[in-house]
Amino acid sequence: MTSEKQLIGLDIGGTKCAVTLALYDGSIHIQDKVKFDTESARGPEYALHRIEHEVDRLIERSGFGREDIYGIGISCGGPLDSKRGRILSPPNLPGWDDIPIVERFTARFGIRTAVQNDANACALAEWKWGAGQGLHNMIFLTFGTGMGAGLILNDRLYSGTSDMAGEVGHLRLAMDGPVGFGKAGSFEGFCSGGGIALLGRSIIMEKWERGETVSFCPSESELHSLSTKTIAEAAEIGDPTALAIFRTSGHYLGHGLSLLIDILNPEAIVIGSIFTRQRDLLWPEAERIIQQEALSHARTVCRILPAALGEQIADYASLSVALNMAESHPGVDNNE
Repeated sequence: MTSEKQLIGLDIGGTKCAVTLALYDGSIHIQDKVKFDTESARGPEYALHRIEHEVDRLIERSGFGREDIYGIGISCGGPLDSKRGRILSPPNLPGWDDIPIVERFTARFGIRTAVQNDANACALAEWKWGAGQGLHNMIFLTFGTGMGAGLILNDRLYSGTSDMAGEVGHLRLAMDGPVGFGKAGSFEGFCSGGGIALLGRSIIMEKWERGETVSFCPSESELHSLSTKTIAEAAEIGDPTALAIFRTSGHYLGHGLSLLIDILNPEAIVIGSIFTRQRDLLWPEAERIIQQEALSHARTVCRILPAALGEQIADYASLSVALNMAESHPGVDNNE
């Protein structure tokens, strides 16, 4: 690679899509970006045509030609097949069934293109530009709407035989508990935005059955709309029920992290989204469980870190997919 490269990143979500143009010169410099509604009800062709249109506009505004763009990286919710470059019916993108997105965009723009699921893409981003810089073995956990992982093992992204590596949200941590990833008591059930809200509703209903009151959720109408954000706000001012909800989530976070530490022996586990915002509520109990459960030789070499890229991680994630492809296949040229 020469010292400077132009990269395009495409972040495809169930609600929003973003197209980003950036310069890479050892660091990443976002030069232009556009966001628009995915409008899932209109099917995949609407969003795909809009993405193509916005890529053309960004290149035109930049003053560069297509031949100057080193790669296009796509970050999208799974399941998908990164090796064949196909999106395979993600639950947040109805109708996106076996979409050959890499083949389509490579043919449309003449620019080599790669796709990764969003957890893998975020892992690459935190590894290259965030909390995981300089590490050889790192796990990234999403801990947002859901719980998923991206694995950097021996300086490479590991996606598994069928692109299903890192689906840690499906691990069952208890025989009963909030449902996440279609499974009661799962890692995602206890450690995700939706899961914490479900856990909160369960704990609050138990308190009501004992005749107790909960200040931040006084009636059934509030219960149905209860969010993790509401629980966190109550916990931050010391509400005992809210603190108990986060302590329970932290307890199972500790169990999940202990399994990952024992199995993969990473240098660090980087955790995003809710953990970065509510670390003080989650970490004390999680740390206690890790000290109790994880093998000491693995535990002592593993740091648990909040993600460093914040709200920019989605942009950096898609761009990191483009850069990872370019660095993995440096001899390939768009004009070949």
